Amino acid sequence: MTGFPPEVRSRLELDAKEVVARYPRSRSALLPLLHLVQSEEGYVSARGIEFCAQMLDLSTAEVAGVVTFYTMYKRRPSGEYAVGVCTNTLCAVLGGDQIFRTLKDHLGVGHDETTPDGTVTLEHLECNAACDYAPVMMVNWEFFDNQTPESATQLVDDLRAGAPVRPTRGAPLRSFKQVSRVLAGFPDGLANEGGSGGPATFVGLEIARERGDEAPAPTTAPASDPSAGGGSTDGSGYGAAGGPSGSDQSVPTSHSDPSTDESDASIPGSPSASSPKKKRTGGEAT
Repeated sequence: MTGFPPEVRSRLELDAKEVVARYPRSRSALLPLLHLVQSEEGYVSARGIEFCAQMLDLSTAEVAGVVTFYTMYKRRPSGEYAVGVCTNTLCAVLGGDQIFRTLKDHLGVGHDETTPDGTVTLEHLECNAACDYAPVMMVNWEFFDNQTPESATQLVDDLRAGAPVRPTRGAPLRSFKQVSRVLAGFPDGLANEGGSGGPATFVGLEIARERGDEAPAPTTAPASDPSAGGGSTDGSGYGAAGGPSGSDQSVPTSHSDPSTDESDASIPGSPSASSPKKKRTGGEAT
């Protein structure tokens, strides 16, 4: 396998070391490192996987397993603009499915395919947490709200023609490689431009203010009070040792499978506590 050219690898190593230094365990840096190599080539190549594995002392199989799990990592060259159409329930019924079909026919490409000129990669997206502006599209993870088949077609035509395009809200549009570098943890200074919400986003808040509604005050007990289960005192909902729901203790659960191992016998109510033990030998229960 041919790795990155020496000058590219040297630059990537400097960036990778900066990323890894942010984490107490090096393997925790895998996700941003994958974005880093994606920012170099526009996708996560075999040599990108090898680079991440070497930097983090992981196997290439471990890295590949993560790459293939998350759809934000591309396994083949992506276009300059990743155009995603939300086709989850609300967006779909309000026109998302029709928008995707229109763009598919207009561009001549399907899901996760790129136009011949290399500018647009079209894809289905699951919920973008922007239901208040459905149907929604995203271009390189920036919002384009309240879309129609006509506006979506004009959008991709403008992208391909190199015409100025401005997201409905959020930062100015950047290329897929540039955005990947931001996701790797190297800010471009544009995060606070454009805002992130709008009137539709804050309707519930405005209604609550008009009605004088307020959230109930948190009820917590001192972490040192055993009867309170070690509840948090800062309203975080976590106990002193970080346990969820105000408890720092693990909760034993019973099993409904009588073929579980003998360790379940210590759990009251477990079938293993009252049933004959079964041992699997050669695929058979004895």
